[in-house]
Amino acid sequence: MDEIRRIGLVANPEKSAAAPLLRQAAELTRATGREFIAEANAAQMAELSVPSCKGVRELAAHCDLIVVLGGDGTMLGVARSLAGSKTPILGLNIGGLGFLTGAPASEMSATFDCLWRGEYEIDERALIHAKGVASGNPFDQLALNDFVISRGAASRLIELEVLVDGEPLTHYRCDGLIVCTPTGSTAYSLAAGGAVMSPDAQALTITPVCPHTLSNRSVIVSMDAIIEVKTLSERLEVFLSADGQVQMPLATGDVVRIRKSAESIRLVRLPGSSFFKTLRNKLNWSGSSVK
Repeated sequence: MDEIRRIGLVANPEKSAAAPLLRQAAELTRATGREFIAEANAAQMAELSVPSCKGVRELAAHCDLIVVLGGDGTMLGVARSLAGSKTPILGLNIGGLGFLTGAPASEMSATFDCLWRGEYEIDERALIHAKGVASGNPFDQLALNDFVISRGAASRLIELEVLVDGEPLTHYRCDGLIVCTPTGSTAYSLAAGGAVMSPDAQALTITPVCPHTLSNRSVIVSMDAIIEVKTLSERLEVFLSADGQVQMPLATGDVVRIRKSAESIRLVRLPGSSFFKTLRNKLNWSGSSVK
C-alpha cells in the first residue's frame, strides 16, 4: 500500500467510550502531520471540528484507511457499506470478542505507530450475496459473516428445502439454518456446531440450528456453490437476516439464493497477529498432553 496520508474515523455511536478514543485518534494523526476526516456521527459525538462525511462509503472515497472504533457488530455494518471498496479497514476493539478488529483500542498509540511505519498486511475477505423475494418484496443483500433463516417467536420447528448447485441436499426441520463465510465461521455457525474455517478457505458452510434429525450435520461446500433455500413452513413466522443486522420476513414458498459475492473488503492485519492466535486468545483454546 502507498503511505497513509489521510485517515477516516468511524465509531459506534452507542458506545460512550468511543468519544475520547476518537479524540485520541485525531490527536495521534494530527501529530504526524497527516490528515483525518470523520464520519458525521463520529465527529458529532466526539465534538471534533474536522471535515466530515455523511456516510462510510463517501468517507472511504476520500481516505487511505478507515479506522473503526467499536466491536464486531460495528465492523460488520462498515464492511457491508464498503463492499468492493479498495480502502482498507482497521478495527480497534471496544466491544466484546472483536474477531474482526485488528487491535484493542487501549493499544491505539502502538497500533498507529505500526501504521505510520507501514508494518501491516492487508487481508482480503469475501462477502456473500443473497437474492430473492421476501413476502412479495424483491431483495438483494450482502453479508460478511452469514445469512440466517430462522423461526419467529413460536416454539415450533420450521421446514426448509436446500439445494446446492441445483441438486437437492436435504429437507430440514429445525430452528434455523446458517450459511456462512470463512470469516463468519467463528460466529453463530460455531455456536451451532459448525466447523471453524481459516479466513482464506475457499468454502461456505451450511449449518442447521437444532435440527430434528440427529444425522443432520454442518456441510461444507465450495465457495463458488449456489445455495438455494426454500421456505416450506405454513402459518409460521420465518425470517432471513444478514449478519444479524438486516432482517426481512419470508413467506411460504419463498426461495433465497445465496452465493459468493463479486465484491470483497480489505482488513488490516498488524504484526504478530494471526487467525490461529486469535482463536487461542479470544476463545481460550488450550491443549492437553496424553501420557
